[in-house]
Formats: sequence, structure tokens, C-alpha cells
Amino acid sequence: MPSLSNTQLELLKEADLSIHLSPELIAQIAAQADPKQLSDEQLLEFLQACNALYRSGEPLISDADYDFIFLAELQKRHPSHPYLETVEPEVIAVGKTVTLPEPMLSTEKTYTRSGIEKWLSRLKKAAEDCDADFSTLMIRATPKLDGYAAYDDGKVLYTRGDGRRGTDISRVFERGLIVGGNGERGQGAGEIVVSQTYFNNYLADYFENSRNFQASIIKEKELEQHALEAIQNHAAVFFPFSQLPAWQGTAAEVLADFEHVIETVYKLVDYDVDGVVFELIGNERIKKYLGATRHHHRWQIAYKNNVETAEVIVLKVTPQTSRSGRVNPVAELTPTKLSGAMISRSTAHHYGMVKKLGIGPGTLIELTRSGLVIPKIERVIIPATPQIPEHCPSCGSELVWDSDYLYCLNTTKCPAQIENTIEHFFRTLANVDGFGQKTVEKLHTFGVNSIYAVYQLSMEQLQTMGFGDKTAQNLLDQLHRSRTEAIDDWRFLGAFGIYRMGLGNCERLLQHHHLLDIFNLTVEDVMNIEGFADKTSAAVVECLAKIKTDFMQIYQLGFNLIPTPLIAEQQQAISPISGKTIVFTGTMVHGKRDDMSKQAKRLGAKVASSVTGKTDFLVTGTDVGMAKIAVATEKGVQVISEEEYLALLKQ
Repeated sequence: MPSLSNTQLELLKEADLSIHLSPELIAQIAAQADPKQLSDEQLLEFLQACNALYRSGEPLISDADYDFIFLAELQKRHPSHPYLETVEPEVIAVGKTVTLPEPMLSTEKTYTRSGIEKWLSRLKKAAEDCDADFSTLMIRATPKLDGYAAYDDGKVLYTRGDGRRGTDISRVFERGLIVGGNGERGQGAGEIVVSQTYFNNYLADYFENSRNFQASIIKEKELEQHALEAIQNHAAVFFPFSQLPAWQGTAAEVLADFEHVIETVYKLVDYDVDGVVFELIGNERIKKYLGATRHHHRWQIAYKNNVETAEVIVLKVTPQTSRSGRVNPVAELTPTKLSGAMISRSTAHHYGMVKKLGIGPGTLIELTRSGLVIPKIERVIIPATPQIPEHCPSCGSELVWDSDYLYCLNTTKCPAQIENTIEHFFRTLANVDGFGQKTVEKLHTFGVNSIYAVYQLSMEQLQTMGFGDKTAQNLLDQLHRSRTEAIDDWRFLGAFGIYRMGLGNCERLLQHHHLLDIFNLTVEDVMNIEGFADKTSAAVVECLAKIKTDFMQIYQLGFNLIPTPLIAEQQQAISPISGKTIVFTGTMVHGKRDDMSKQAKRLGAKVASSVTGKTDFLVTGTDVGMAKIAVATEKGVQVISEEEYLALLKQ
């Protein structure tokens, strides 16, 4: 009997939809995917439940099933039903609703090239009615971000809500969320998104999908640690639609090279993309003539790759040991072509899922993939005996359960943990190339089993391992570069992969204690720092004790570390900006904005990304949007130019 997960049950309860369908019936309708037997009331309630779960990051059915099966059935029965003409509401933000500065409509969707052709025909007819030359009209194509829709007027960040009324979620900026693109507030509609690369490297073990993660960012309660770190590392951002990179061309160019345009736009950003938005630009008269429905603008349309599904047999479940010792299951599948790609593997998320759903050799699953999105096990159709390992696939140690996860505790001798730890170190330093997975695996094959050992390598040793002269010299040059090129001490600390210590937490810790002093901290010392809860603090102290020997050995190699200014010392510093809150905006002429921010912090200032009533100075460079200046003026913030700021520092 199909059932909803505990998370889905809780989300429906929070959404307070006042629906009468039981959770069991909702799950059964989703599994059968046949709306014909439903009454109008049941169909509408099911659509509302699916929308609520989708926007909360726990989708019950695919986009294609929602659009082509259930929404299409409602449209067939009642072509003018109000639900078809309303913006599907965001439901997870709680609080008092307020009117949006301007309507935030949905986008008309099509899953076929012919749908785009029909839309262009409508544009052509409108151009003729407006006495415009259709052949010269420009079409803009941008990635359709699969994030959490919001609107930023420079003062408040609103959820999209029902398109006309939303909820104030400005708290996400107070938590450190930055604006993507040019970094300016007040640019209207956009979406909260997270870098695909960051999600895959740091969040995939904790969140089933990026939408699930994005939904967690705006919740009122205290942020989960991984969400906070993603914000602090600027991997999660609010990205205004106006700042999206784009392809531009005429309608003829769209049709002449349609597949290439779609492929190009999909790759423009490192965020989840579930389609391409085409829109008319530059001719306001035609846009006004076309107008909008209550649901969408007629001068805009989204092309979405149809979500393909396939019933696939699981051949086996392969365990993979991560840097932390967590063993993750990968389902090896009968090779199947989905969305233009041959798929033979899919993550099973964790072994708790494998055990509960019965995933093993012979399991029949429904696999889904849309566009460039990672293939996902949508549901188990016919379960089998779950395939669960008892020993680590890398070192053979006995595995232990911790909640839904399996762990290898052989941290010092497990090859997978050693190799992933070395690779993580160099990837996090971000000032060294050449030490990717294949290089690290090769080094480990020849007995190089620690970061320190990598730094002891000589030309002769590398040549003996089979590296060519040029490659060996390049690796040695990169190791030298990693020690001599200046990097922040918090980044160096973060490279050691301490549990619950992302780069944001590393910087916060070093704002209160010098790098070499952190190994003497007690749990209480760490808990006294804002943002560190009791469990996190205990884990940090325990992990610092474990890495101390390795850390000191590597530290003594002589890295060029930039010390993080201590908050206590900053407050005592004598400078014109000590204790002041500063926001830098625009393009700076006399230096990089990042460098100016670091200098301001060293001089005792607090650097923020958005203007609030607590801001003391808004420092403006070139190409500054007037919205931020207007906000600063209204809040009584002193606006000064870059030159005035530099003169202030000399006082």
C-alpha cells in the first residue's frame, strides 16, 4: 500500500489546506496516476496537495504528471476553472501576508518545439497588429531556475505567495544570503537557489534534492547547520531574473538552431535548471498589446524538457565510502536512455531508504530524469531483498548504523577516506591545481597516505610513480604555490574537513580565537560563540583533538596565511571605521571589493551585504543602482564615494 513519508505528512499539516482526502488516498492517487475516477473536488484537492509538497521540496509526483495528467484533466473538465488561472501558491512561508510591490505571475509552459512555434506565431500576429517588423524583434532566452521564487524591492524580500500577496522573508538576508549577479538589492523578481556543484559536494548527503534544501533556507526556525554554511559560503543566493545570463536572437534564429539554443542556455549557470524562458524584449508596445492573463504574461513562455520516466531493474546496490566515513548506496541499473542520456546509475540516498523500500538485485523501480537533472528513483514498483553491506567496500572494516546511515569508523587506514580527505584539502584551498581524484588515487597506490606525505614528494619519487617530467614538475610547482600564495586562515582550517565546520563556521571561530589557540578550547568556549549549539560545539572540540597532530605537521610547512581579525581586537582598534557597519556597492576603482572588505574588517568594521537601519556607511563605486542609494537615504545611512571612504581611512 503506497504511503506518504512522515515529512510529507507534516508539510501537508503545516500547509493547512483544509482538504478532505486522507493521506492514504493521496498516496494511492499518486501511485495510480489516473484521475478519471476522481470527483472534481478530489481532483482539485489532490492538485493542491501536490503543489504544496512540490514547493516544500518533497514532491509527490513529477512536473509532467502534474501538468499532463492531473492539471490536464481539470482543464478538460472545466476549461475556465479558477485554479487554472491562478498562480500556484508557495505554502511553506509562515507569517502575515502582504501585497507584493507588483504581481509575480507564473510562466506559460510548453514541453514541445511546436508549442514555441505557436507562441512565436502569436508574437508575429501581435507585431502585425502593432505595425512592427516581426523579423527584427529580439527574443531573450534565460535559464528557468528551479529554486524558490521571491521578490526583492530593496527593503523587503517577499515570497511569491499567490502572485499578488506574499510573506516577508527578509530574515534570509539577515542570515547572510547575498544577491547573485551584481550583488545589488531591489531588482525585483528572482529565485533563491544553490550552486549545483556545492550541493553535490556538500549537501547531497543531507538533502534529497536542491528544492528540499532551498525550502529549508526561508523557514522561521533556526537554520540547520548545513543550510547556514551554504549561505555563509555564498553557495546559496537570491538570483534576480534581470541578472541571469542569456542568449539573444530573432525568432528565425530561435527556430533555426532550437536544440543548440536550449543546450546553450541550460549550461549558463551552475544552478538547477528545469527549462528555458523565452521572452520578447525591447518592444514595450507589443508587450502591452499582448498583456497577461491572471496566471501568466502572454509575451513570455517557458520550454521545459519533458520529464521522462522508465521502469528499470536494479542490478545491484554498490556502496561508496565518503571522506567522513559515511557509506552511500548507488543503484546500478539496467542501462536506460532518459532525456537523451544513457543512465546506468542512480543514488539511493542512504541505506535507511534501501532497507525500507527493498532496493536490491531485481528491484523494479520507476526512474525519472528531466533535462540535466540527476536521475532519481521516483518510486519502487516491485521490491526485492535489500542489498546492505556489512563491511566497508574500501577497507573491509565492519560498518555501524547511525540513524539511516552506515559508517566506516576506520578513519586512519580506510583508502577511500584517505583519498577523499586529500582531495578535499586541495579542493578547499582553492589555490592549487592538479590534485584531482585520479592523481590522488595514483599517489595513494604508491603509499602516499596523508596530506603531509604529498608535500614531501620529490621529482624523483613522482617520476618513479609514472608521472612524466612535465606533469611531475607542475605538481611540485602547484604544491609550492599552495604554500606561498596568500590564503585566509579560515580557508586553511576548513580544508581539514572538520565535522560541522564549513568555511563559514571556520571564519566565525577564528573571529574569536587565534588559529593555534583553537585546539585548547573547551565545549563551553565554543558554545559562547554565536551560531554554535551544544552538539555542534562538542563535535568541533572532539574533531579538533583528533586532527591536532596532522594539522600542526602541515601548518609547520609554512603556509602564507592571512589571519582573521579578532572581534575583540577590532573593537579596541583605533580607526575611523572601528565598530562601524559598512556596505560596499558598485565597481571599485582602487581595488577589488573583496580586498576592501577584508581591509575594513582588519580595521574593526563590520562588513554587510545589504543596507539596514544599523548600517553606518554605504560606500559607492561605479555602476551603482539607485535603489540601494534610495534605501540608504531613507534609512538615514551616510552615502559616501570610494574616494571619500579612502580619505576617511587616512584620518
